Amino acid sequence: MMKRLFQKQSPMMVGIDIGSHSVKAVLLSQQQDHYQLEAFAIEPMVKGAMSDREIQDIEAVGNVLNKIRKKIPRTIKYAAAAVSGSTVISKVIFMDVSLTDAELESQIEVEADSLIPYPLNEVSMDFEKLDINESDPSKVNVLLSAARTESVEARVAALDHGHFATKVIDVESYALSRAANLCMAQLPEDAADKIVAMVDIGATMTLLSIIEKGRTLYTRDQVFGGEQYTRSILSYYNKNYDEAEQAKVSGDLPPNYTFEVLAPFQTMLLQQVRRGVQMYLTTSGKESIDYLVISGGTALLEGIDKLLTDELGIHTVIANPFGAMKVANAIDQELLNEQSPQLMVASGLALRSFSSWHI
Repeated sequence: MMKRLFQKQSPMMVGIDIGSHSVKAVLLSQQQDHYQLEAFAIEPMVKGAMSDREIQDIEAVGNVLNKIRKKIPRTIKYAAAAVSGSTVISKVIFMDVSLTDAELESQIEVEADSLIPYPLNEVSMDFEKLDINESDPSKVNVLLSAARTESVEARVAALDHGHFATKVIDVESYALSRAANLCMAQLPEDAADKIVAMVDIGATMTLLSIIEKGRTLYTRDQVFGGEQYTRSILSYYNKNYDEAEQAKVSGDLPPNYTFEVLAPFQTMLLQQVRRGVQMYLTTSGKESIDYLVISGGTALLEGIDKLLTDELGIHTVIANPFGAMKVANAIDQELLNEQSPQLMVASGLALRSFSSWHI
């Protein structure tokens, strides 16, 4: 049998985004036709505990997760986390439309050697039926996702150390896609029927998810993030890493930093987003992207939405997944407003409590 990467609908659980520089957590409840934010938390990651999105020190990450645990209601014990990066493979394959899920699983296991570039005993896989293939109605499009089992197990072990019970291990780019629905109110009314690019720029990794009418059309992970901006501050102004991070957040930098470090980083960021969008347009045959939603810690850089709108000609907004959502009274609204762009992936994971998606 397949080692399951994903699982179906689960009890209410906290979405936990384990990043290179911080751990983000979001807990949502559902009341009739709307969601409510019950709790959120962000804790800095221990330096060296993560590398290239892989856990290097399970105990250190678990200790950070234990700090998160103390900020989440005790009654919530389940968690959803995600994998990303070079060890994650997602591809659409074509299977006979008449096959049941059980028959699909058996067939995929038979063909997996040719589909997955890793030894099968080192991989966790899952699949999701999508839609009927337009070119051949006798086939159904099936999304197959796979990750190195050691990556999955490391996250499960870290969450266990942090006193969470892991219910789901997802893929970060699909969690980002799922959170897109929370931001649609920020876009013009026609956005639900248009092509929207979700770009989450973290410390070391940029996630790109292209969606249309609620369907994920394309995903891509790029090795690029805000850490490059931090290192520029570090080298230009003779600061240590922690001082550079603090200066980046507070803006406590010399007046000429705009030209010395900010403008060059903005140029790199623009190139990364343009390249990702262009790769999608080239592979899909589409002519353009209609809207762009930016999230992640780097989205907090002042004016990044205007820069992308002006340079790419695409209507761009900074993600606020909680803008149209009720918020629990105990939550600090000002702090939430400051940190909400960083919470997109965690929000998409929290939504797994209410969704029957495999992914």
